[in-house]
Amino acid sequence: MLLAEVAATSDAVAATRSRLAKRAAIADLLRRVADDAGPSGTAADTDEPGDGGGRDEVEIAVAYLAGELRQRRTGLGWRSLRDLPAPAEEPSLTLTAVDAAFARMADLSGPGSATARQAEAAALFGAATAREQSLLAGLVSGELRQGALDSVVVDAVAEAADVPADAVRRAVMLAGATGPVARAALTAGSLEAATEALATFRLTVGRPVRPMLAQSAPDVGAALDKLGAGPGTEGGEADGDHPGTAVAVDVKLDGIRIQVHRDGDDVRVFTRSLDDITERVPEIVAAARALPARTLVLDGEALVVGPDGVPRPFQETAARSATQGERSAAEEAELAASLELSPFFFDVLHVDGHDLLDEPLRDRLAVLDDVAGSHAVRRLVTDDPAVAAEFFESAVAEGQEGVVVKSLDTPYAAGRRGAGWIKVKPRHTLDLVVLAVEQGSGRRRGWLSNIWLGARDPDGGFVMLGKTFKGMTDEMLEWQTRRFRELETSDDGYVVHVRPEQVVEIAFDGLQRSTRYPGGLALRFARVLRYRDDKTAAEADTIDAVRALAR
Repeated sequence: MLLAEVAATSDAVAATRSRLAKRAAIADLLRRVADDAGPSGTAADTDEPGDGGGRDEVEIAVAYLAGELRQRRTGLGWRSLRDLPAPAEEPSLTLTAVDAAFARMADLSGPGSATARQAEAAALFGAATAREQSLLAGLVSGELRQGALDSVVVDAVAEAADVPADAVRRAVMLAGATGPVARAALTAGSLEAATEALATFRLTVGRPVRPMLAQSAPDVGAALDKLGAGPGTEGGEADGDHPGTAVAVDVKLDGIRIQVHRDGDDVRVFTRSLDDITERVPEIVAAARALPARTLVLDGEALVVGPDGVPRPFQETAARSATQGERSAAEEAELAASLELSPFFFDVLHVDGHDLLDEPLRDRLAVLDDVAGSHAVRRLVTDDPAVAAEFFESAVAEGQEGVVVKSLDTPYAAGRRGAGWIKVKPRHTLDLVVLAVEQGSGRRRGWLSNIWLGARDPDGGFVMLGKTFKGMTDEMLEWQTRRFRELETSDDGYVVHVRPEQVVEIAFDGLQRSTRYPGGLALRFARVLRYRDDKTAAEADTIDAVRALAR
Protein backbone atom coordinates (compact mmCIF):
# COMPACT_ATOMS: atom_id res chain seq x y z
CA MET A 1 0.00 0.00 0.00
CA LEU A 2 1.15 3.53 -0.78
CA LEU A 3 1.97 5.88 2.09
CA ALA A 4 -0.28 8.42 0.37
CA GLU A 5 -3.35 6.38 1.33
CA VAL A 6 -2.38 6.49 5.00
CA ALA A 7 -1.73 10.23 4.71
CA ALA A 8 -5.22 10.76 3.23
CA THR A 9 -6.81 8.78 6.04
CA SER A 10 -4.80 10.73 8.61
CA ASP A 11 -6.19 13.93 7.11
CA ALA A 12 -9.73 12.60 7.31
CA VAL A 13 -9.25 11.57 10.93
CA ALA A 14 -7.82 14.97 11.85
CA ALA A 15 -10.73 16.76 10.15
CA THR A 16 -13.42 15.34 12.48
CA ARG A 17 -13.95 15.41 16.22
CA SER A 18 -16.31 12.44 16.08
CA ARG A 19 -14.76 9.31 17.58
CA LEU A 20 -17.12 7.18 15.51
CA ALA A 21 -16.08 8.93 12.29
CA LYS A 22 -12.39 8.53 13.17
CA ARG A 23 -12.93 4.85 13.86
CA ALA A 24 -14.80 4.33 10.59
CA ALA A 25 -12.09 6.05 8.51
CA ILE A 26 -9.33 3.98 10.11
CA ALA A 27 -11.35 0.76 9.77
CA ASP A 28 -11.86 1.44 6.06
CA LEU A 29 -8.11 1.84 5.50
CA LEU A 30 -7.30 -1.27 7.54
CA ARG A 31 -9.69 -3.34 5.41
CA ARG A 32 -7.87 -2.17 2.28
CA VAL A 33 -4.46 -2.95 3.78
CA ALA A 34 -5.69 -6.41 4.75
CA ASP A 35 -7.11 -6.99 1.28
CA ASP A 36 -3.73 -6.08 -0.22
CA ALA A 37 -1.93 -8.36 2.22
CA GLY A 38 -4.13 -11.38 1.62
CA PRO A 39 -5.01 -14.03 4.19
CA SER A 40 -2.41 -15.71 6.35
CA GLY A 41 -0.34 -18.30 4.56
CA THR A 42 -0.82 -16.91 1.03
CA ALA A 43 1.82 -15.68 -1.35
CA ALA A 44 1.19 -12.16 -0.10
CA ASP A 45 2.78 -13.13 3.22
CA THR A 46 6.27 -12.28 2.05
CA ASP A 47 6.91 -8.92 3.72
CA GLU A 48 9.50 -7.97 1.16
CA PRO A 49 10.52 -4.31 1.70
CA GLY A 50 9.01 -2.05 -0.89
CA ASP A 51 6.78 -4.65 -2.53
CA GLY A 52 3.58 -2.83 -1.55
CA GLY A 53 2.10 -5.97 0.03
CA GLY A 54 2.75 -8.35 2.88
CA ARG A 55 0.99 -8.80 6.18
CA ASP A 56 3.59 -6.58 7.84
CA GLU A 57 1.90 -3.56 6.25
CA VAL A 58 -1.04 -4.04 8.61
CA GLU A 59 1.24 -3.47 11.59
CA ILE A 60 2.89 -0.48 9.93
CA ALA A 61 -0.46 1.14 9.09
CA VAL A 62 -1.73 0.58 12.65
CA ALA A 63 1.36 2.24 14.10
CA TYR A 64 1.25 5.24 11.74
CA LEU A 65 -2.46 5.84 12.32
CA ALA A 66 -1.81 5.84 16.08
CA GLY A 67 0.86 8.49 15.46
CA GLU A 68 3.87 6.27 16.12
CA LEU A 69 6.85 4.78 14.34
CA ARG A 70 7.57 1.11 14.91
CA GLN A 71 11.18 2.02 15.73
CA ARG A 72 11.46 3.35 19.28
CA ARG A 73 14.41 5.58 18.34
CA THR A 74 15.52 6.68 14.89
CA GLY A 75 18.09 9.32 15.84
CA LEU A 76 16.09 11.97 13.97
CA GLY A 77 14.83 15.11 15.66
CA TRP A 78 13.34 18.46 14.88
CA ARG A 79 16.68 19.82 13.71
CA SER A 80 16.73 17.11 11.04
CA LEU A 81 13.36 18.31 9.76
CA ARG A 82 14.12 22.01 9.38
CA ASP A 83 15.55 21.86 5.86
CA LEU A 84 13.60 19.23 3.98
CA PRO A 85 14.24 18.56 0.29
CA ALA A 86 11.66 19.61 -2.28
CA PRO A 87 8.68 17.25 -2.22
CA ALA A 88 8.00 14.74 -4.97
CA GLU A 89 5.16 15.51 -7.35
CA GLU A 90 3.66 12.00 -7.42
CA PRO A 91 3.35 9.43 -4.60
CA SER A 92 5.55 6.35 -4.91
CA LEU A 93 6.51 5.36 -1.35
CA THR A 94 5.07 2.12 0.03
CA LEU A 95 4.57 1.42 3.71
CA THR A 96 7.21 -1.31 3.76
CA ALA A 97 9.75 0.92 2.01
CA VAL A 98 9.20 3.70 4.55
CA ASP A 99 9.41 1.30 7.49
CA ALA A 100 12.61 -0.19 6.10
CA ALA A 101 14.15 3.27 5.74
CA PHE A 102 13.42 4.13 9.38
CA ALA A 103 14.77 0.73 10.44
CA ARG A 104 18.05 1.44 8.66
CA MET A 105 18.29 4.82 10.40
CA ALA A 106 17.62 3.21 13.79
CA ASP A 107 20.39 0.65 13.21
CA LEU A 108 23.06 3.26 12.49
CA SER A 109 25.65 3.90 15.19
CA GLY A 110 29.27 4.90 15.63
CA PRO A 111 31.44 7.31 13.61
CA GLY A 112 29.75 8.67 10.52
CA SER A 113 26.28 7.52 11.62
CA ALA A 114 24.88 11.07 11.83
CA THR A 115 25.89 11.80 8.24
CA ALA A 116 24.54 8.47 7.01
CA ARG A 117 21.29 8.98 8.89
CA GLN A 118 20.83 12.44 7.40
CA ALA A 119 21.41 11.01 3.93
CA GLU A 120 18.78 8.31 4.54
CA ALA A 121 16.33 10.94 5.79
CA ALA A 122 16.97 13.19 2.80
CA ALA A 123 16.34 10.31 0.39
CA LEU A 124 13.13 9.32 2.18
CA PHE A 125 11.68 12.82 2.42
CA GLY A 126 12.78 13.63 -1.11
CA ALA A 127 10.69 10.73 -2.41
CA ALA A 128 7.63 11.92 -0.45
CA THR A 129 4.92 14.29 -1.64
CA ALA A 130 4.19 17.41 0.40
CA ARG A 131 1.36 15.67 2.26
CA GLU A 132 3.50 12.60 2.87
CA GLN A 133 6.32 14.80 4.16
CA SER A 134 3.90 16.33 6.65
CA LEU A 135 2.84 12.88 7.84
CA LEU A 136 6.43 11.65 8.16
CA ALA A 137 7.48 14.78 10.04
CA GLY A 138 4.59 14.29 12.45
CA LEU A 139 5.62 10.67 13.05
CA VAL A 140 9.25 11.59 13.64
CA SER A 141 8.42 14.46 16.00
CA GLY A 142 5.59 12.69 17.79
CA GLU A 143 3.24 15.54 16.92
CA LEU A 144 0.81 13.89 14.52
CA ARG A 145 -2.21 15.71 15.93
CA GLN A 146 -5.05 13.76 14.39
CA GLY A 147 -6.86 12.57 17.52
CA ALA A 148 -6.39 8.87 16.73
CA LEU A 149 -5.04 7.50 19.97
CA ASP A 150 -4.34 3.80 20.36
CA SER A 151 -7.78 3.17 21.89
CA VAL A 152 -9.47 4.49 18.73
CA VAL A 153 -7.25 2.33 16.55
CA VAL A 154 -8.03 -0.75 18.67
CA ASP A 155 -11.76 -0.16 18.17
CA ALA A 156 -11.15 0.36 14.44
CA VAL A 157 -9.37 -2.99 14.24
CA ALA A 158 -12.44 -4.64 15.78
CA GLU A 159 -14.74 -2.90 13.29
CA ALA A 160 -12.56 -3.78 10.30
CA ALA A 161 -12.28 -7.44 11.33
CA ASP A 162 -15.95 -7.60 12.42
CA VAL A 163 -15.01 -9.11 15.77
CA PRO A 164 -16.03 -8.02 19.31
CA ALA A 165 -14.07 -5.01 20.56
CA ASP A 166 -13.56 -6.64 23.96
CA ALA A 167 -11.82 -9.58 22.30
CA VAL A 168 -9.42 -7.22 20.51
CA ARG A 169 -8.75 -5.20 23.69
CA ARG A 170 -7.97 -8.34 25.66
CA ALA A 171 -5.63 -9.63 22.97
CA VAL A 172 -3.86 -6.25 22.84
CA MET A 173 -3.38 -6.18 26.61
CA LEU A 174 -1.86 -9.67 26.55
CA ALA A 175 0.31 -8.97 23.49
CA GLY A 176 1.46 -5.63 24.88
CA ALA A 177 0.99 -4.04 21.44
CA THR A 178 -1.78 -3.39 18.91
CA GLY A 179 0.11 -4.24 15.71
CA PRO A 180 0.44 -8.02 16.12
CA VAL A 181 -3.20 -8.31 17.16
CA ALA A 182 -4.40 -6.28 14.17
CA ARG A 183 -2.30 -8.42 11.86
CA ALA A 184 -3.73 -11.64 13.28
CA ALA A 185 -7.36 -10.49 13.18
CA LEU A 186 -7.31 -8.78 9.78
CA THR A 187 -5.38 -11.40 7.81
CA ALA A 188 -7.08 -14.49 9.25
CA GLY A 189 -9.29 -14.93 6.19
CA SER A 190 -12.65 -15.46 7.93
CA LEU A 191 -14.59 -14.41 11.01
CA GLU A 192 -14.13 -17.81 12.59
CA ALA A 193 -10.39 -17.76 11.90
CA ALA A 194 -10.10 -14.20 13.25
CA THR A 195 -11.83 -15.20 16.47
CA GLU A 196 -9.51 -18.17 16.82
CA ALA A 197 -6.48 -15.97 16.08
CA LEU A 198 -7.42 -13.51 18.84
CA ALA A 199 -7.85 -16.39 21.28
CA THR A 200 -4.24 -17.43 20.71
CA PHE A 201 -3.01 -14.33 22.55
CA ARG A 202 -2.58 -15.55 26.10
CA LEU A 203 -0.59 -14.50 29.11
CA THR A 204 2.95 -15.65 28.43
CA VAL A 205 5.58 -15.61 31.14
CA GLY A 206 8.40 -13.45 29.81
CA ARG A 207 6.19 -11.24 27.63
CA PRO A 208 4.91 -8.11 29.42
CA VAL A 209 1.23 -7.21 29.47
CA ARG A 210 -0.15 -3.72 29.61
CA PRO A 211 -0.59 -2.72 33.27
CA MET A 212 -3.91 -1.99 34.91
CA LEU A 213 -4.26 1.70 35.79
CA ALA A 214 -6.22 3.56 38.45
CA GLN A 215 -8.73 6.37 38.30
CA SER A 216 -8.50 9.28 40.76
CA ALA A 217 -10.59 10.57 43.65
CA PRO A 218 -10.07 13.65 45.83
CA ASP A 219 -10.33 11.72 49.11
CA VAL A 220 -10.85 8.26 50.55
CA GLY A 221 -14.58 8.76 51.10
CA ALA A 222 -15.10 9.65 47.46
CA ALA A 223 -13.09 6.59 46.41
CA LEU A 224 -15.29 4.30 48.51
CA ASP A 225 -18.38 5.94 47.05
CA LYS A 226 -17.12 5.30 43.51
CA LEU A 227 -16.69 1.63 44.34
CA GLY A 228 -20.09 1.39 46.06
CA ALA A 229 -18.29 0.41 49.25
CA GLY A 230 -18.89 1.23 52.90
CA PRO A 231 -21.06 0.09 55.79
CA GLY A 232 -24.39 -1.74 55.42
CA THR A 233 -27.40 0.29 54.41
CA GLU A 234 -29.57 -0.24 57.49
CA GLY A 235 -29.15 2.94 59.53
CA GLY A 236 -25.80 3.56 57.85
CA GLU A 237 -24.06 0.87 59.91
CA ALA A 238 -23.06 -2.66 59.10
CA ASP A 239 -24.78 -5.47 60.99
CA GLY A 240 -25.51 -9.14 60.56
CA ASP A 241 -28.48 -8.57 58.28
CA HIS A 242 -26.88 -5.76 56.25
CA PRO A 243 -23.14 -6.44 55.97
CA GLY A 244 -20.88 -3.74 54.57
CA THR A 245 -18.95 -3.93 51.31
CA ALA A 246 -15.26 -4.13 52.06
CA VAL A 247 -12.43 -2.85 49.88
CA ALA A 248 -8.68 -3.28 49.85
CA VAL A 249 -6.69 -0.12 50.60
CA ASP A 250 -3.08 -0.39 49.41
CA VAL A 251 -0.32 1.99 50.36
CA LYS A 252 0.63 3.90 47.18
CA LEU A 253 4.39 3.90 46.86
CA ASP A 254 6.33 6.67 45.13
CA GLY A 255 8.50 4.45 42.97
CA ILE A 256 8.63 3.06 39.46
CA ARG A 257 6.04 0.57 38.23
CA ILE A 258 7.56 -2.85 37.62
CA GLN A 259 6.25 -6.08 36.16
CA VAL A 260 8.35 -9.08 37.11
CA HIS A 261 8.28 -12.32 35.11
CA ARG A 262 10.03 -15.44 36.42
CA ASP A 263 10.45 -18.77 34.67
CA GLY A 264 12.81 -20.81 36.80
CA ASP A 265 16.04 -18.83 37.11
CA ASP A 266 15.15 -16.67 34.10
CA VAL A 267 13.78 -13.36 35.43
CA ARG A 268 12.74 -10.34 33.37
CA VAL A 269 11.79 -6.94 34.79
CA PHE A 270 9.68 -4.52 32.75
CA THR A 271 8.60 -0.92 33.34
CA ARG A 272 5.17 0.65 33.01
CA SER A 273 5.97 1.36 29.35
CA LEU A 274 7.03 -2.31 28.89
CA ASP A 275 10.74 -1.49 28.56
CA ASP A 276 13.06 -4.29 29.71
CA ILE A 277 15.30 -3.01 32.55
CA THR A 278 16.43 -6.41 33.83
CA GLU A 279 20.14 -5.69 33.43
CA ARG A 280 19.87 -2.49 35.48
CA VAL A 281 18.09 -3.99 38.51
CA PRO A 282 20.02 -7.06 39.71
CA GLU A 283 18.62 -6.79 43.26
CA ILE A 284 15.05 -7.16 41.96
CA VAL A 285 16.10 -10.19 39.93
CA ALA A 286 17.64 -11.73 43.05
CA ALA A 287 14.50 -11.02 45.10
CA ALA A 288 12.30 -12.65 42.45
CA ARG A 289 14.46 -15.77 42.35
CA ALA A 290 14.10 -16.15 46.11
CA LEU A 291 10.28 -16.27 46.00
CA PRO A 292 8.56 -19.66 46.55
CA ALA A 293 7.29 -20.30 43.01
CA ARG A 294 8.76 -21.63 39.79
CA THR A 295 6.85 -19.38 37.39
CA LEU A 296 5.49 -15.96 38.33
CA VAL A 297 4.12 -12.73 36.93
CA LEU A 298 3.95 -9.98 39.56
CA ASP A 299 2.85 -6.35 39.40
CA GLY A 300 4.34 -3.81 41.76
CA GLU A 301 6.64 -0.90 42.46
CA ALA A 302 10.36 -0.55 43.08
CA LEU A 303 11.91 2.24 45.10
CA VAL A 304 14.93 3.20 47.12
CA VAL A 305 14.19 2.99 50.85
CA GLY A 306 16.38 4.58 53.52
CA PRO A 307 17.71 2.77 56.61
CA ASP A 308 14.79 4.23 58.56
CA GLY A 309 12.30 2.58 56.20
CA VAL A 310 11.28 5.91 54.69
CA PRO A 311 11.21 6.18 50.89
CA ARG A 312 14.07 8.22 49.47
CA PRO A 313 13.34 11.03 46.96
CA PHE A 314 11.96 9.76 43.66
CA GLN A 315 14.97 11.12 41.78
CA GLU A 316 17.15 8.50 43.48
CA THR A 317 14.84 5.70 42.35
CA ALA A 318 14.72 7.16 38.84
CA ALA A 319 18.53 7.33 38.73
CA ARG A 320 18.70 3.57 39.27
CA SER A 321 16.15 2.62 36.65
CA ALA A 322 17.04 5.12 33.92
CA THR A 323 19.31 4.32 31.00
CA GLN A 324 22.76 5.70 31.76
CA GLY A 325 24.82 4.80 28.72
CA GLU A 326 27.54 7.27 29.62
CA ARG A 327 28.36 5.45 32.89
CA SER A 328 31.00 2.76 33.06
CA ALA A 329 30.23 -0.69 34.47
CA ALA A 330 32.11 0.25 37.64
CA GLU A 331 30.03 3.42 38.04
CA GLU A 332 26.84 1.42 37.49
CA ALA A 333 27.90 -1.05 40.19
CA GLU A 334 28.75 1.76 42.61
CA LEU A 335 25.37 3.40 42.01
CA ALA A 336 23.56 0.09 42.55
CA ALA A 337 25.41 -0.42 45.82
CA SER A 338 24.56 3.05 47.14
CA LEU A 339 20.97 3.18 45.87
CA GLU A 340 19.52 -0.29 46.28
CA LEU A 341 16.01 -0.80 44.94
CA SER A 342 13.44 -2.69 46.99
CA PRO A 343 10.52 -4.40 45.19
CA PHE A 344 7.00 -4.32 46.60
CA PHE A 345 4.20 -6.21 44.88
CA PHE A 346 0.48 -5.45 44.94
CA ASP A 347 -0.86 -7.98 42.42
CA VAL A 348 -0.12 -11.37 40.92
CA LEU A 349 -1.16 -12.43 37.42
CA HIS A 350 0.31 -15.92 37.17
CA VAL A 351 1.73 -18.56 39.51
CA ASP A 352 3.10 -21.98 38.55
CA GLY A 353 1.01 -22.54 35.45
CA HIS A 354 -2.16 -20.83 36.68
CA ASP A 355 -3.32 -17.56 35.08
CA LEU A 356 -5.07 -15.28 37.57
CA LEU A 357 -6.05 -12.31 35.38
CA ASP A 358 -9.75 -13.14 35.49
CA GLU A 359 -9.87 -14.06 39.17
CA PRO A 360 -11.38 -11.50 41.59
CA LEU A 361 -8.87 -9.40 43.50
CA ARG A 362 -9.66 -11.10 46.83
CA ASP A 363 -8.46 -14.42 45.38
CA ARG A 364 -5.38 -12.87 43.78
CA LEU A 365 -4.43 -11.22 47.07
CA ALA A 366 -4.60 -14.52 48.91
CA VAL A 367 -2.14 -15.98 46.40
CA LEU A 368 0.02 -12.84 46.50
CA ASP A 369 0.42 -13.00 50.28
CA ASP A 370 1.58 -16.62 50.04
CA VAL A 371 4.05 -15.88 47.26
CA ALA A 372 5.38 -12.37 47.94
CA GLY A 373 5.57 -12.49 51.75
CA SER A 374 7.44 -9.45 53.04
CA HIS A 375 7.58 -8.03 49.51
CA ALA A 376 3.78 -7.51 49.45
CA VAL A 377 2.57 -3.91 49.63
CA ARG A 378 1.03 -3.04 53.00
CA ARG A 379 -2.74 -3.28 52.78
CA LEU A 380 -5.91 -2.79 54.80
CA VAL A 381 -9.25 -4.50 54.10
CA THR A 382 -12.20 -2.58 55.55
CA ASP A 383 -15.72 -1.32 54.93
CA ASP A 384 -15.32 1.58 57.37
CA PRO A 385 -14.59 4.97 55.73
CA ALA A 386 -13.14 6.34 58.98
CA VAL A 387 -10.70 3.45 59.29
CA ALA A 388 -9.73 3.77 55.63
CA ALA A 389 -9.15 7.53 56.05
CA GLU A 390 -6.98 6.89 59.11
CA PHE A 391 -4.94 4.37 57.10
CA PHE A 392 -4.50 7.00 54.37
CA GLU A 393 -3.27 9.60 56.87
CA SER A 394 -0.78 7.15 58.38
CA ALA A 395 0.57 6.26 54.92
CA VAL A 396 1.09 9.92 54.06
CA ALA A 397 2.75 10.53 57.44
CA GLU A 398 5.22 7.74 56.58
CA GLY A 399 6.22 9.60 53.44
CA GLN A 400 4.18 7.47 51.04
CA GLU A 401 2.36 8.92 48.04
CA GLY A 402 -1.14 8.04 49.24
CA VAL A 403 -3.34 4.97 48.82
CA VAL A 404 -5.09 2.99 46.11
CA VAL A 405 -8.60 1.83 47.02
CA LYS A 406 -9.56 -1.37 45.20
CA SER A 407 -12.73 -3.39 44.73
CA LEU A 408 -12.21 -6.96 45.91
CA ASP A 409 -14.46 -8.23 43.12
CA THR A 410 -12.59 -6.80 40.15
CA PRO A 411 -10.45 -8.85 37.73
CA TYR A 412 -7.16 -7.48 36.45
CA ALA A 413 -8.19 -5.04 33.68
CA ALA A 414 -4.81 -4.87 31.99
CA GLY A 415 -4.11 -1.87 29.79
CA ARG A 416 -7.13 0.05 31.05
CA ARG A 417 -7.82 2.73 33.64
CA GLY A 418 -10.33 0.42 35.28
CA ALA A 419 -13.14 1.51 37.57
CA GLY A 420 -12.01 -1.03 40.18
CA TRP A 421 -8.91 0.89 41.30
CA ILE A 422 -9.10 4.44 42.69
CA LYS A 423 -5.96 6.33 43.72
CA VAL A 424 -6.06 9.00 46.42
CA LYS A 425 -3.25 11.48 46.98
CA PRO A 426 -3.00 14.14 49.71
CA ARG A 427 -2.94 17.00 47.23
CA HIS A 428 -4.24 17.99 43.84
CA THR A 429 -1.80 16.74 41.23
CA LEU A 430 -1.84 16.40 37.47
CA ASP A 431 0.56 14.85 35.00
CA LEU A 432 0.89 17.52 32.31
CA VAL A 433 3.06 18.05 29.25
CA VAL A 434 5.58 20.87 28.80
CA LEU A 435 4.70 22.87 25.69
CA ALA A 436 7.32 25.64 25.93
CA VAL A 437 9.78 27.16 28.38
CA GLU A 438 10.92 30.72 28.98
CA GLN A 439 14.43 32.10 29.44
CA GLY A 440 15.28 32.69 33.08
CA SER A 441 16.12 36.09 34.52
CA GLY A 442 17.92 37.33 37.62
CA ARG A 443 19.68 34.47 39.38
CA ARG A 444 18.13 32.09 36.84
CA ARG A 445 19.71 33.85 33.88
CA GLY A 446 21.26 31.31 31.54
CA TRP A 447 18.75 28.64 32.50
CA LEU A 448 15.41 27.74 30.97
CA SER A 449 12.94 28.37 33.76
CA ASN A 450 9.20 29.10 33.46
CA ILE A 451 7.45 26.09 31.86
CA TRP A 452 4.18 26.19 29.92
CA LEU A 453 1.82 23.41 30.97
CA GLY A 454 -0.68 21.55 28.78
CA ALA A 455 -3.32 18.88 29.36
CA ARG A 456 -3.86 16.27 26.67
CA ASP A 457 -6.83 16.79 24.38
CA PRO A 458 -8.31 13.34 23.56
CA ASP A 459 -9.11 14.65 20.08
CA GLY A 460 -5.52 15.66 19.46
CA GLY A 461 -3.00 18.19 20.71
CA PHE A 462 -2.74 19.85 24.10
CA VAL A 463 -4.62 22.57 25.98
CA MET A 464 -2.54 25.07 27.92
CA LEU A 465 -3.45 25.55 31.60
CA GLY A 466 -0.79 27.94 32.83
CA LYS A 467 2.89 28.41 33.60
CA THR A 468 5.10 27.86 36.61
CA PHE A 469 8.69 28.16 37.80
CA LYS A 470 7.95 27.23 41.42
CA GLY A 471 9.36 24.13 43.06
CA MET A 472 12.45 23.97 40.87
CA THR A 473 15.80 23.29 42.50
CA ASP A 474 19.06 24.41 40.88
CA GLU A 475 19.70 20.80 39.88
CA MET A 476 16.27 20.63 38.23
CA LEU A 477 16.90 23.91 36.38
CA GLU A 478 20.19 22.59 35.02
CA TRP A 479 18.55 19.33 33.94
CA GLN A 480 15.54 20.93 32.26
CA THR A 481 17.74 23.41 30.41
CA ARG A 482 19.58 20.52 28.78
CA ARG A 483 16.39 18.50 28.24
CA PHE A 484 14.36 21.24 26.58
CA ARG A 485 17.21 22.26 24.31
CA GLU A 486 17.08 18.68 23.04
CA LEU A 487 13.32 19.05 22.41
CA GLU A 488 13.55 22.59 20.98
CA THR A 489 11.50 23.39 17.88
CA SER A 490 11.92 27.18 17.87
CA ASP A 491 13.50 29.96 19.94
CA ASP A 492 12.50 33.60 19.60
CA GLY A 493 15.03 34.72 22.19
CA TYR A 494 12.60 34.51 25.08
CA VAL A 495 10.26 31.53 24.60
CA VAL A 496 11.64 28.18 23.53
CA HIS A 497 8.92 26.01 22.02
CA VAL A 498 9.50 22.29 22.42
CA ARG A 499 8.13 19.00 21.18
CA PRO A 500 5.32 17.99 23.56
CA GLU A 501 7.01 14.90 24.98
CA GLN A 502 8.16 15.67 28.54
CA VAL A 503 5.61 14.87 31.26
CA VAL A 504 5.80 16.76 34.55
CA GLU A 505 3.86 16.13 37.75
CA ILE A 506 2.33 19.37 38.99
CA ALA A 507 0.79 20.11 42.39
CA PHE A 508 -1.72 22.94 42.61
CA ASP A 509 -4.19 24.42 45.08
CA GLY A 510 -7.17 24.63 42.78
CA LEU A 511 -8.55 25.67 39.41
CA GLN A 512 -9.98 29.00 38.35
CA ARG A 513 -11.83 30.20 35.32
CA SER A 514 -9.64 31.93 32.79
CA THR A 515 -10.17 33.83 29.55
CA ARG A 516 -6.43 33.79 28.94
CA TYR A 517 -6.19 30.10 28.12
CA PRO A 518 -8.23 28.27 25.45
CA GLY A 519 -9.47 25.62 27.88
CA GLY A 520 -11.14 28.27 30.02
CA LEU A 521 -9.28 27.09 33.12
CA ALA A 522 -6.01 27.94 34.83
CA LEU A 523 -4.08 26.26 37.63
CA ARG A 524 -3.82 28.13 40.95
CA PHE A 525 -0.41 28.14 42.65
CA ALA A 526 1.04 25.44 40.41
CA ARG A 527 4.38 23.98 41.44
CA VAL A 528 6.65 21.29 40.07
CA LEU A 529 6.87 18.04 42.01
CA ARG A 530 8.96 16.01 39.59
CA TYR A 531 9.51 15.16 35.97
CA ARG A 532 7.95 11.86 34.91
CA ASP A 533 10.32 10.04 32.58
CA ASP A 534 8.27 6.89 33.21
CA LYS A 535 5.27 8.34 31.38
CA THR A 536 4.72 9.34 27.77
CA ALA A 537 2.73 12.35 26.63
CA ALA A 538 -0.05 9.94 25.60
CA GLU A 539 -0.45 9.05 29.30
CA ALA A 540 -0.76 12.65 30.54
CA ASP A 541 -4.00 13.81 32.16
CA THR A 542 -6.68 15.00 29.75
CA ILE A 543 -8.46 18.34 29.64
CA ASP A 544 -11.68 16.39 30.27
CA ALA A 545 -10.24 15.12 33.57
CA VAL A 546 -9.24 18.67 34.51
CA ARG A 547 -12.73 19.97 33.76
CA ALA A 548 -14.26 17.17 35.82
CA LEU A 549 -11.99 18.13 38.70
CA ALA A 550 -13.05 21.76 38.36
CA ARG A 551 -16.69 20.71 38.64
